[in-house]
Amino acid sequence: MTKLVGSGMPRLVGAALMLSTGAAYADIGTSIHKMFSLPEDMSHLKPTAVVMFCVFVLISLSITWWAAKRTKSTADFFTAGGNIGGFQNGLAITGDWCSSAALMGIAALLYSYGFDGLIYSVVPFGAWPLMMFLLAERLRNLGKYTVADIVSLRFARVPIRTLIASSSLAFVVGYLIVQMVGAGTLISNLFGLNYEMAQVMIGGLIVIYVAFGGMIATTYVQIVKAVLLLSGATFIVVAVMMRFGFSLHGLYQAAIDNHPTKEAVMQPGGLLPDPVNAISCGLMLLLGGAAMPHVLMRFFTVPNAKEARLSVAWAASLIGYFYLLTFVIGYGAIAFVMKNPEFMDTQTGLIRGGANMAAIHLASAMGGDLLLGFISAVAFATIVAVVAGLTIAGASAISHDLYANIFRHGKATDAEVMRMSRIAALSLGVLGMVLGIAFKDQNIAYLIVLPFTISSTVFFPVLFLSMYWRRLTTTGVVAGGWLGLASGVIMLILGPTIWKDILGHAAPLFPYKYPALFSIAISFGTMIIVSLLDKSDRAKEEIAAFADQYVRSQTGLGAEGAVQH
Repeated sequence: MTKLVGSGMPRLVGAALMLSTGAAYADIGTSIHKMFSLPEDMSHLKPTAVVMFCVFVLISLSITWWAAKRTKSTADFFTAGGNIGGFQNGLAITGDWCSSAALMGIAALLYSYGFDGLIYSVVPFGAWPLMMFLLAERLRNLGKYTVADIVSLRFARVPIRTLIASSSLAFVVGYLIVQMVGAGTLISNLFGLNYEMAQVMIGGLIVIYVAFGGMIATTYVQIVKAVLLLSGATFIVVAVMMRFGFSLHGLYQAAIDNHPTKEAVMQPGGLLPDPVNAISCGLMLLLGGAAMPHVLMRFFTVPNAKEARLSVAWAASLIGYFYLLTFVIGYGAIAFVMKNPEFMDTQTGLIRGGANMAAIHLASAMGGDLLLGFISAVAFATIVAVVAGLTIAGASAISHDLYANIFRHGKATDAEVMRMSRIAALSLGVLGMVLGIAFKDQNIAYLIVLPFTISSTVFFPVLFLSMYWRRLTTTGVVAGGWLGLASGVIMLILGPTIWKDILGHAAPLFPYKYPALFSIAISFGTMIIVSLLDKSDRAKEEIAAFADQYVRSQTGLGAEGAVQH
């Protein structure tokens, strides 16, 4: 369990045990003092990086202060009032999509495993044609705030919203772990701070951004972050390629010479050892990427379906460009960071801060403290912006789907929903801190397996079938959604990573690291079979209601602001 919980959990467990001995207060006080004290070794502190980091924090707080004055209603809080333009929303989606898993995690996978790490950048880009041609316009015409609004149009409200909200929260929590681990690793290395203290700092900032600024603040922080991220990644790639006279062959040869696997670093098989794992991972990233709830919420922030399509076009172009850059960043890290004593831990001989810091160290190797400071600020902006979007998605699931539409049966006032949203944002911020500490030592790109499995297993089948298949019924959605979700999570737990590597059993009970191939088939198959077998009166009404839903999805009639095409 040590690898799973990192260094933070043993301290928490130790503190709990000390409470039973009567010596707790002194020890807890010592632990708190250690958490909040500055490190004795300040040699790795980079003043330029710290200054740039502080500048971004000030900018983002200014945006939040500006947005807070404009966040007056639930529409402002969840969707920025539906007033974001297509280009702006495309940049914001780019900010949502290009997370710490993309910037730091993919580079870490390429650094560690070579060629196979590209599946985490190439395959998710294929989600954008699916999103553009299958989902974007219909989502804008059918939805209001959340994915559950779309699915519950012709299906029973309570069971559908319960399924979607629960799945959304599981997705958000899983993705929060990814972002918070990346943020903690970055800030603790950048400032030389205790990792747990870094988590407290980050969680506090996230709560401020979301609770006070809502979607307006989140959107503009995402836009600033996207511009910085694309600029910073471009600087790194240009600097790397200049060292080889812009020759990819020279870069590849340097990576082969430095990597312990030599030529194997350019060949598949290091991360995905068999076809089943490769296909399952590909499906997870493809379908999961097309149906992430915090990204889909962005289609409700534009005024009409035309702007929704424009958002996707801009986002696909910018994200595709970014993913091309990650290829060079990953191999550049092998060429310039691996075996460089400046970036190695003298005690372990491994990269300082873990493989997740490969891209950050590469920035230092290419441009010294100035580029390191810029990229560190960009990486932090990346994490802050994505976590803010995730927190909005989680808060909307709690306040809009669960509280307003299930517990209050649609009778909650705007003020009550806003208050619950802010409470939910605070709770998710605290939860993010705790989970970021618990999963400290895990690779942040692999951690996306849980949220992407949920997205591909629940959200994509539900959205696709509800919008394109008239025979789908509430019974089918609920049965398929819950069974798919449960099977995906159980297979992850029983698989090689958790059951064998983390829990220490001799062999996994489920043989594959990536269960999406099986959980997606279970979800789709159950929804279709159960819906076909459902002969209830309710099912007949839902099938008949598909015609009205189809007209609205095509024309926007009945959807606020969605009638312009």
